Amino acid sequence: MLDVRRMQVLRAVVASGSVTGAAAALGYTPSAVSQQIAALEKEAGAELLERVGRGVRPTAAGLLLTEHADAVGRQLAEAEAALADLLAGRSGRLSVRYFATAGAGLVAPAVARLRELHPGVRLELRVSAPQDAFAEVREGRADLALVVRGDGAAGVRLVPLLDDPYLAVLPRGHRLAGRRSVRLAELAEEDFVGSEWPGPCLDAQLDACAAVGFRPRFVVESEDYMTAQGFVAAGLGVSLVPRLGLGSRHPGVVVREVRDPVPVRTVQAVVRETAPAQPALEAFVAALRAAASPGDGPARTSGRPAPAP
Repeated sequence: MLDVRRMQVLRAVVASGSVTGAAAALGYTPSAVSQQIAALEKEAGAELLERVGRGVRPTAAGLLLTEHADAVGRQLAEAEAALADLLAGRSGRLSVRYFATAGAGLVAPAVARLRELHPGVRLELRVSAPQDAFAEVREGRADLALVVRGDGAAGVRLVPLLDDPYLAVLPRGHRLAGRRSVRLAELAEEDFVGSEWPGPCLDAQLDACAAVGFRPRFVVESEDYMTAQGFVAAGLGVSLVPRLGLGSRHPGVVVREVRDPVPVRTVQAVVRETAPAQPALEAFVAALRAAASPGDGPARTSGRPAPAP
């Protein structure tokens, strides 16, 4: 196999027209340059230079290798520049998984911020179920995933981003609709329109209700938050919807803060425990945190410490 470094020595000899000139340009001794050329000729199986007066010129084989050495030199320079950009976070590729309601409230503003600060970073964004997201991050098929979950899993680390409070969605004309906020216990005797599938989001509701001594009586199950609002507007019951999932409000409902206690789901980023440092990933986590901050996003940031990925 041809030695790339020796090809660059040949390139210097051809450019200068002499071994002495190449040695001066490279900071080598003429003897060292001659040795490198001799070794390259052995690898190539052909003479690469011929003497012309006090200098040298390339043979056909030497000219061919010099042209390829030029191309290799350009590619190495491009590789060095690309590597510098990657290590500085100016470029790179990130694969991100998220759940639907985090898309508009967190991911979209974070992407906009990242593109403004690091336009060379490419993103692959896909909606993914929590159990799939954990596996994809752990197996290296995704760099980061957004989940609602309270505990960790082997091979990954959780980075808290924000606490997303649930709000009470009431029919217009409801007895509590005139309040600025409602106590959770005041909903104990109400029929409930379900807004969550079984899992950590529903658990956040049930745990808060259990803390004040009741379990919601679900009379309707819905697949999404807008559907839940529609059932509430139709008078079938009340519902709890997270702030990130509220989206457009149905004209037939009112939305009120919940207190004593506030049901909250914690949104977290999942990163691989053993992942090497990636400036682009760190920049995206910073963008997510900025999107989750009280001034920029619809939900408040978590009060727990948020380690860097």
